[in-house]
Amino acid sequence: MIAPGNRLLFWTAVVSLACAVAYAAAPALWPLFLGIMGLFLLLSVLDAALTPGRLDGVHAAFDVTPVGFRLTKDREGRVALHLRNEAKRPRRIRLGIAFPPVFRNCEETRTLTLPAGAEAHTLNWPCTPTKRGLYRLENLYLEIGSPLGFWLFRTARPVQAELRVYPNLLSERNRLAAIFLNRGTLGIHARRRVGKGRDFEKLREYIPGDSYEDVHWKATARRARPITKIYQVERTQEVYVVMDASRLSARTLTDEGGSPATQLDRFIQAAMVLGMIAERQGDLFGLLTFSDRIHGFVRARTGRAHFNACRDALYTLEPRAVSPDFDELCTFIRTRLTRRALLVVLTNLDDPVLAESFTRNLDLINRRHLILVNMLTPRGAGPLFTGPEVSDPDEVYRRLGAHLQWRDLRELQRVLYRRGVTMGMLENASLTPELVSQYLNVKQRQLL
Repeated sequence: MIAPGNRLLFWTAVVSLACAVAYAAAPALWPLFLGIMGLFLLLSVLDAALTPGRLDGVHAAFDVTPVGFRLTKDREGRVALHLRNEAKRPRRIRLGIAFPPVFRNCEETRTLTLPAGAEAHTLNWPCTPTKRGLYRLENLYLEIGSPLGFWLFRTARPVQAELRVYPNLLSERNRLAAIFLNRGTLGIHARRRVGKGRDFEKLREYIPGDSYEDVHWKATARRARPITKIYQVERTQEVYVVMDASRLSARTLTDEGGSPATQLDRFIQAAMVLGMIAERQGDLFGLLTFSDRIHGFVRARTGRAHFNACRDALYTLEPRAVSPDFDELCTFIRTRLTRRALLVVLTNLDDPVLAESFTRNLDLINRRHLILVNMLTPRGAGPLFTGPEVSDPDEVYRRLGAHLQWRDLRELQRVLYRRGVTMGMLENASLTPELVSQYLNVKQRQLL
C-alpha cells in the first residue's frame, strides 16, 4: 500500500499556493502555471512508481528457537528480529509488530537505519506479557520512503513466531526463603528425621541393642553369627500434583503485581515450585490435570528436561466451564498409579455437591496413596464472631452466611480426616509456602 508522506503534502501546498498567487498577479501566464503543476504531478507519479522496489532484497524473520520465544509473565522479555539487506544499500525502514493485547510496554513501531555495506542486522524488541499462554505473531509490517520522500510504501510480510509465556515463579520462590534455602537444606532450623526408613541399604554384624525384627535370619544361618539389616530413608518417592481446571478454578484473585489472576494461575505457580522442591529432595515429581475429563498426565520423573515438560503441560492450561468429574479422576489414579505416591490435590470443595462426590470416590485411592487436599479459603468465610464490628444489618446476614460456609468446610475436614485424608484451607498469599511445608512435613515424618 502506498500512502502520501508529509513531504508530498508540504510541497503540494507550496506549489499550489505559489501558482495561485502568481496567477492572481499575472493571469496571462496561466499556461506556465498549469505546466508547473503538471510537472510536479508527473514527478510525484514517477516517485510513486519507484517506491515498491525500494524493499527488494530486504528479508525479515524472527530469530527464534524451534519452540519459539520463551517469556515469563510480568517480566520484560525480548523478541529478536533478524533483517537481511542483500543489496547492502543504505535504507531507512520503519518496522511494526502487532503484539497480542495481553502484552504491555511494547513499542508499536521502531525506525531502523541499515548502513551501507552491512548485510545482516538484528533488532531486539522489548515486551512484557501480563498473562501466561501461547500466542503467535503472524505478520511483520514494514514502511519505507520513496526516493524523493513524497510517498510511503507499506507492506506486511508473513512471519511465524510463537510466544510462550510461562508462569512467574520469582515471587513464590522469594516467599520460600525461610523454608527452603538455595543450598538444598531444610529451612533455617535443623529438622530431625523420625524413624529409620524402609529402603534396604546393606547388611552388617549384629550390635547389642539392635531390634530382633531387623535380624536377617538367612544370612545369620549362612555366616553362623547374627547379621542385621540396615535401612535408609526413602529418597525416590513419587509426588504428584493433581490440579482441578474446572469452573470454580476460574475465580479471580489479585496477585502481587496488582494484575488479575485466577485460582488456576495460583495453582500452577504453586505446583511448579513444589516440583522444584521435590527434585532437590531427590523425589520424583509428576502432574495430573482434570476437569470433566483427564486433560494431561505427566508421569513422575526428575531432571531439567522433565521440569520443562511439566511447564509446557501447564502454561496453556485454562479453566473450563464444566464441573469436575471425581469419579473419572479416582478411576484413572487407581489404574495408572500402581506405586504408592503422595497426591497433592488442588481443587475447590466449597460446593456441597462437589464435596459429596469427592468424598464418595475417595475410597478408590485413599488406602493406596497418601492424599493431601488443599483449597483456597473462600472470600469472607470464617467464624461468626471474628473480624471488625458490624456496621449495618446487611453485614450481619453476610457474616452469618460466611459462618455457615466455614462450618460446612470444617465438617468436611473432619469427614476426610476419618478417611485418612488431610484437608487444608489456605490463604492466597501463603498457598505455596503451606504446600511446601506440608510436603516437607511428610518427608520428615516418613508418612509415605
